[in-house]
Amino acid sequence: MNKYSKIGIITLLIFSIVFTASSENKKDKSKDSKPSQNSSQALRSSKNETFGYGERLDYKVKYSFVTAGEGYFHILPKPLTRNGRDCFDIRFQVNSLQSLEWLYKVKDNYRTVLDQTGIFPWEFEQNVREGNYKRDFTAWFDPYLSKAFAENKEYKVPPYCHDIVSAFYYVRTLNLGAMKKGTVFYLQNFFGDQVYKLGVKILGKQTVEVEAGKFNCVMIEPLVVEGGLFKSEGQILIWVTDDDRKIPVKVFTKILIGNVSAELVKFSGLKGPCNAKID
Repeated sequence: MNKYSKIGIITLLIFSIVFTASSENKKDKSKDSKPSQNSSQALRSSKNETFGYGERLDYKVKYSFVTAGEGYFHILPKPLTRNGRDCFDIRFQVNSLQSLEWLYKVKDNYRTVLDQTGIFPWEFEQNVREGNYKRDFTAWFDPYLSKAFAENKEYKVPPYCHDIVSAFYYVRTLNLGAMKKGTVFYLQNFFGDQVYKLGVKILGKQTVEVEAGKFNCVMIEPLVVEGGLFKSEGQILIWVTDDDRKIPVKVFTKILIGNVSAELVKFSGLKGPCNAKID
């Protein structure tokens, strides 16, 4: 089994524009973890007109012309509290279709506790089940001290460093539609025991039609570091709605044999109207 399986890892990379980590599972410390000694320190505030509690985005995952799986992002309706701050409880899941589980079974679950005001993570959890392969990882973040904790180790990270799911939501708060074609911006992401910089390039605007409808979109490309987090097997293209919602509508990437894509099937609980939907 390749460390980076096709359905799970490519689908997550597609959505979050960042990459998965591999680690030993740890018990949930969210209830008994102590706040930072600098908890009186002011933390950043990030404008978010994009998403809110209750939002759900559903996708189908295709291998070439065959629908192989399904996935969703869901912000649970009720907030969590971490260090006295309201947070989003975000879940991401990818599953293979039951009809194909005899061939290859996938059940990947991810969770991020995302600060509502600052759009940075407090906690991240990953549980991967793909065929006979199993991988679990848990990380906690201290934004006051710019540290991450995983595998009973402490790591110095850049201020407001992201995990793989929080980065996806942070990118959605950016004004992608106003960025000129060719613009490149960068994210800092904690991966296993290291921090990686990943570029995201604006490619232009297109109209895309999927099962959920027809949308005016901004097309972007994550600039994968060769020999770093993930060995690129081809350009990855992502279409997000050209409006305040910035919903990922379609993703496409070529692999050694065929291609993998993800397409929006339905959405609900949006913070506001999806004005990019034209049909």
